[in-house]
Amino acid sequence: MRIGRLGSAGTEIPVVFTSSDRAVDVSSIIPDWSRESLASGALAQVGAADLSQLPDLQVSDHRIAAPLARPGKIVCIGLNYRQHAKETGATVPTEPVIFMKSADCLVGPFDDIEIPPGSEHTDYEVELAIVIGSTLRYAASTDEAMAAVMGYSISQDVSERKWQLERGGTWDKGKSFPTFNPMGPWIDTDPDGSPQNLDLSCSVNGEMRQASTTSDMIFTIAEVVHYVSQCMELFPGDIINTGTPAGVAMGMTPTRYLAAGDVVETTIENLGTIRSTCVAG
Repeated sequence: MRIGRLGSAGTEIPVVFTSSDRAVDVSSIIPDWSRESLASGALAQVGAADLSQLPDLQVSDHRIAAPLARPGKIVCIGLNYRQHAKETGATVPTEPVIFMKSADCLVGPFDDIEIPPGSEHTDYEVELAIVIGSTLRYAASTDEAMAAVMGYSISQDVSERKWQLERGGTWDKGKSFPTFNPMGPWIDTDPDGSPQNLDLSCSVNGEMRQASTTSDMIFTIAEVVHYVSQCMELFPGDIINTGTPAGVAMGMTPTRYLAAGDVVETTIENLGTIRSTCVAG
């Protein structure tokens, strides 16, 4: 299934996308796609329902919201693509680099990205997002880790590099500004093909900046989920952003950061495309 949410902020409803332009309202079955509902079996309940008997919606008549309501956490993996580590001059890590984004910076896949006041270092990062479907701690194997994965989505991990790298402390400060994680348009719970061999790309104003494949990951999806479970408990609805490939603004000479008016388009094979316009925050 492709699950997600439609509606303006504060009035979102859970849906199942039956095509790119049609969705079924499942709010009569579950209250939302959230940690609480997923932990209570929401995916199985909706999967067992006769969707043909539920209200059919034209997607273009509604805002596509973030596919999850109030995720508990957004975990990020840094420097997880070989070519990205190379372009930033970083040493290839021997263990996954983990940092966090504030969960409330999650927005819809076509919502605006707000450039923080005075920022001249706001960057884009296409990332494959893992969505957890069941509680996981101290996974004994990568198979056990993967059994806890509900599905995948497109994540745009926006970063303010000056706050991330020059203001002291951890990377989290440059990652958690409002609107800094557009995500969607849906979560695919049964993706076609291997998520470890997907093309992914990001363009700015129609110019391709990033173009790679998830096969360039240093740590695979299974390894990432297994590793994260060793240092924190994962819950249904938690998101793991799995890293970005080469081509970010920080790695360009000269650097080409985002500014108000720029349009960022983020695509992952089989998962679709999301698009955000940058506005002054």
